[in-house]
Amino acid sequence: MTDPWEQMPVDVRRSARRRRTVSARVEAGRLIVLIPDSFTDRQETEWVATMRHRLSARHRRGPGSGDEALQARAHALSTRYLGGRAVPTSVRWVDNQHSRWGSATPSRGSIRLSRTLVGMPDYVVDYVLLHELAHLIEADHGPAFWALLSQVPFVERARGYLDGYTAGRAAAHDQPVPPTGNDLPR
Repeated sequence: MTDPWEQMPVDVRRSARRRRTVSARVEAGRLIVLIPDSFTDRQETEWVATMRHRLSARHRRGPGSGDEALQARAHALSTRYLGGRAVPTSVRWVDNQHSRWGSATPSRGSIRLSRTLVGMPDYVVDYVLLHELAHLIEADHGPAFWALLSQVPFVERARGYLDGYTAGRAAAHDQPVPPTGNDLPR
């Protein structure tokens, strides 16, 4: 089956005012990709492919990929793996996190997940969501934090997936692979 997003005509619009951000939308059956004027042709090609993939994944996942569904998913995961101790006030997808998979603000109970995760396997999204839920209980990455995640059966598999994804992206952009540290959910 052919992906309709691969067949959609593309208009790339460069902007001198844009510095780092890339966005995309569909207008009249065309994919409009907005990029900084300073991007090379290679970066343009890569970002068009990335934005096609993101929009395709978002479309495939349908309405269940919205913030409401993510909030419900967070509550279900908290109940199943954390005894319901993590109670987020807000869980949402964001487009402005490019160096983190997710973030949490324990004082507010808010969680944000990078939209880069859309289209990744469910166990990967669940792991990042659980990682951020655990931060609502334990703010740092100390032993108590990791103990919260110790009973989640897919932690290592998800971490391996994210490490591989990160290494693949770095190789595709001719960049060194960033070290895995405490900021990467383990």
